[in-house]
Amino acid sequence: MNTGLVKGLGLFDATTLVMGSMIGSGIFIVAADIARQTQSPGGMLMVWVATAVLTIVAALSYGELAAAMPHAGGQYVYLREAFGPLSGFLYGWTLFLVIQTGTIAAVAVAFAKFAGVFFPWISAGQHLGFLNTQQLTAIAVLVLLTAVNTRGVRAGAMVQNVFTIAKTGALLALIGFGFALGRNQAAVERNFGDFWGGMEWGWTALRVTGVAMVGALFSSDAWNNVTFTGGEVRNPRRNLPLALGLGVASVSVLYLASNLAYLVVLPLEAIQNAPEDRVGTAAAAEILGPAAVGVMAAAIMVSTFGCLNGMILAGARVYYAMALDKLFFASAARLDPKHHTPVVSLAAQCAWACLLTLTGAYSDLLDYVIFAVLLFYILTIAGIFVLRRTKPGLERPYRAVGYPALPALYIAAAGMIEVLLLLYKPDYTWPGLVIVILGVPVYYFWRKRQPRMAA
Repeated sequence: MNTGLVKGLGLFDATTLVMGSMIGSGIFIVAADIARQTQSPGGMLMVWVATAVLTIVAALSYGELAAAMPHAGGQYVYLREAFGPLSGFLYGWTLFLVIQTGTIAAVAVAFAKFAGVFFPWISAGQHLGFLNTQQLTAIAVLVLLTAVNTRGVRAGAMVQNVFTIAKTGALLALIGFGFALGRNQAAVERNFGDFWGGMEWGWTALRVTGVAMVGALFSSDAWNNVTFTGGEVRNPRRNLPLALGLGVASVSVLYLASNLAYLVVLPLEAIQNAPEDRVGTAAAAEILGPAAVGVMAAAIMVSTFGCLNGMILAGARVYYAMALDKLFFASAARLDPKHHTPVVSLAAQCAWACLLTLTGAYSDLLDYVIFAVLLFYILTIAGIFVLRRTKPGLERPYRAVGYPALPALYIAAAGMIEVLLLLYKPDYTWPGLVIVILGVPVYYFWRKRQPRMAA
């Protein structure tokens, strides 16, 4: 009996997985901090344009690796093949410990917070035993979506498709109503009459833009999750590169249009000082009045629910691939005999994310791994250069657009952001590096326990 993974994802499914994993709550919030750092409407938009360019270049570059190695685990596999098992393990270690599970925990809590708008008993101040109802709601959503994804990749894909369409529609509505109904002449004059404000050019502009991109990059992150499901995508050599390109380009356009809508509706000062940084809600309030709170809460609940589903579905495939390589608990390689899903890997991911939800540690940890996330993107794209040299015979049905110039541009630009973070946000860089480095002794411990592991 075939107990392998099932190729149940088509091009549409893979594209909604890219888009749904990217669109969470960030687009409705991070514009406030970006506006405070750049101090100008032009600087704020420049951050989003730079983020869009970098993310699209990265996605088009990843397409070569995804088409050449369409296996479960995606980015983990690319790093392993380019730089050896240690680099792959360090990525998977950081992904499980913080990147994937920490993001899942954060998004689940965001869902619960906005659910509290409709159900006031869901609150950090309301307790049932030793847990508050906000934590309980977050955990319940994690368990529910994990259970759905154990029922087969098609079940997870159906949820993803529905919620990605819904959240895309919500963003389009915000953009459309913003331009059609919410246009505020005072905001337009303020923002576009003094577009660059007092922004200083040269090194100052580069520094401010690079550091401010952190929020935009995280709002645009998780696009790579579709590569984790490479073993379950039909015609992956065509559909994976297409899904990466279409999904990332679509979301990037939506994000740019959303920020333009914010600037049409709200003056820069209102964006900078939006209550609790909820710029989306402030813009909707300007358009819809008091009804905006409920409308935006519903939109963010839909957005975060779909984001959670995509990350839960995809993340488990990495730990499954690691287990096959004897670099994770052996049981994580076990598939459900009926639905062909990595049930143990899904359960382990859910358990750790729930624990992070309970401790609240995910918030600090996510801040700390900003540097590490970008570092792994740089290494993976550098892997294209390495594999072109070490494995020239590898079948490459799709080749990175603009190679070698565009991948090299990404490495240089992302490397510059890393330097800026080291210089100007050291509290957000060194802890992330420590988390990654702690994986080195764990890796060698695991190798010792598994002497037959492939070198």
